Amino acid sequence: MKRKILNPFVELKGELYNCFACSPHNDHGLRLEFWEEGEELTCEWEPERTFEGYHGVVHGGLQATLMDEIAAWTVYVKCGTAGVTTGMEIKYKKPLSSINGKVKLVAKVAEQTTRLAKVNVKLYNSDGVFATESVVSYFLFPVEKAQNEFKYPGVEAFFEK
Repeated sequence: MKRKILNPFVELKGELYNCFACSPHNDHGLRLEFWEEGEELTCEWEPERTFEGYHGVVHGGLQATLMDEIAAWTVYVKCGTAGVTTGMEIKYKKPLSSINGKVKLVAKVAEQTTRLAKVNVKLYNSDGVFATESVVSYFLFPVEKAQNEFKYPGVEAFFEK
């Protein structure tokens, strides 16, 4: 079953919430949206030519941003807290096209302890060809700290009631 993940941070307009990757209010941002599909989170995003490195290829740094962002949302929804990225291993397998339509990201928690999570992320071209993969490591905050210091609203806030 595929279900839309709501962005509960939308109400934190202005300086409090201007995330380059997921804020719908950032005029220069990516405005990413996410879905839950079983144990995975998914995201489709349509690249623009302004995000190129080489002609017709999404810049590698932007690919890393996409993967880091879906990993963060995976932590919110699947780990039930907020955290910070402590590391990222990326393997660029094929060029990620910036001109052939939407690309797809798929993320899943690979490992989780009380304080750490590893999220596997795969990035696919618009034709379904596997382009890039990463393992994103996150330090997980205790839920109370996530709520008080990072405005984490709890898992239930990410879904319609």
